[in-house]
Amino acid sequence: MNETEQTLVTIEPKQPAQACVIWLHGLGASGHDFEPIVPYLDLPDDLSVRFLFPHAPMQAVTVNDGMVMPAWYDILEMDIGRKIDLSGMVASSNRIADLIDTQIANGIPAERIVLIGFSQGGAVAYHTGLSYSRQLAGIAGLSTYLGSSDLLLQQSYPDKSELPIWIAHGKADPVVPLALGQEGRSQLESLGFSPQWHEYMMQHEVCLEEIQALGAWLISCLRA
Repeated sequence: MNETEQTLVTIEPKQPAQACVIWLHGLGASGHDFEPIVPYLDLPDDLSVRFLFPHAPMQAVTVNDGMVMPAWYDILEMDIGRKIDLSGMVASSNRIADLIDTQIANGIPAERIVLIGFSQGGAVAYHTGLSYSRQLAGIAGLSTYLGSSDLLLQQSYPDKSELPIWIAHGKADPVVPLALGQEGRSQLESLGFSPQWHEYMMQHEVCLEEIQALGAWLISCLRA
């Protein structure tokens, strides 16, 4: 296994890539977690989308009794406020920003790059996409929350109020409660964004109806 395979999973399109989706997994998972879902997005071949699925680093997670597992950052408390290690969040966000930089350097413009994140990965996707120096094609948050709203409020970055943001959450999610996802939506609105909100009858997972809707949204972002 080479260094790239150790850090991320890559799916290349049939033709040279003209767009890129960077998809971040949740706590304790890996870049392989959402790899099988790509065909169900039903994206047309002519979009020529490259998919990148990074692996989170191994680290101790406080709320899981210090167990070492793949994690984008440490979670310090599991209350509704989701107290997290912001320095770890920023470190992971910087890593994903570097990945975006590499795609741009290789010929894919920022406006054809989408970030998607599930659960903990969604919080990193939010932070990265909102603080990145250029506007991306869009951000999708799946069963997630905005863990860095105070940090984002302190930052100065170009207006991205037109940035497409798509959010999906399970009505019966026992891990990231629906109310936490709704709070994230409200925080995004307070930052000047207009996210699309979707609820599905599911727990902390994804469902086919959600993935099909996500695929349609991706097409609209990359056709814009």
